[in-house]
Amino acid sequence: MAATATTDESVVFDKKAWMGGVEPMNVSYGKLMMWFFLISDTFTFSALLVTYGLIRYSYPAYDPAIHGTPFHFSNIYWPIPDHVFNAFPFFHGSNLPLIFVGLMTFILIFSSVTMVLAVEAGHRRDRRDVEKYMLWTILGGLAFLSSQAWEWSHFIHGTEEGNTVRELVGGQWLERTIFGANLTENQYGPPAFADLFFFITGFHGTHVFSGVILNILIFYRTATGMYDRRGHYEMVEKVGLYWHFVDLVWVFVFTFFYLV
Repeated sequence: MAATATTDESVVFDKKAWMGGVEPMNVSYGKLMMWFFLISDTFTFSALLVTYGLIRYSYPAYDPAIHGTPFHFSNIYWPIPDHVFNAFPFFHGSNLPLIFVGLMTFILIFSSVTMVLAVEAGHRRDRRDVEKYMLWTILGGLAFLSSQAWEWSHFIHGTEEGNTVRELVGGQWLERTIFGANLTENQYGPPAFADLFFFITGFHGTHVFSGVILNILIFYRTATGMYDRRGHYEMVEKVGLYWHFVDLVWVFVFTFFYLV
């Protein structure tokens, strides 16, 4: 009888485990769904970066012995990032390779630190600290987006000297100067470089913009005391997962576009 009772209790317990109300791995439904979304987004970014890598290595790298010196932009070989991303606001004419994009990266990573502090304050249910660190995170996101907008503007307008190319028109070779980059022409090298730059950095920028909107919503709800009334600040942690993901993806985008 005792064995039967034990078996019956096990069956009842197993049925309850599959009838809802049980948190898998002690994780709430909201956080679990956020992880599912981030994993699916990881596949998308991975596909984009793999595509970039394949196209990148289908072009030869610049070789002074073959392509001559000094370095100049050409559709024949892939551009060197140091020569493309070497401008800095208010320092016109200065050659500062990757300094500005390094500053952008620092801003985004710093905003991830403030998000960690906001989540930690939420665990303590410290409303004032959550507000403070969420505000810093929002400002960091806006600063990054503003920096990216300037970088796009510089990339689109190009350098003052441009890049002179020769084209066969009507049986004659004609020279034409290209300034900046768009989806059909690219001063800096193969058009595919500009296409991938706009698409991948733009896709990431859209994620940052969405994260800023979510952070503003969390800040507003924190300021109005919604999470105090709920008795927990789990929403801050869920949005924090998304923000950390956006920061992590930028590390890979930075590596592929600016360092490789």
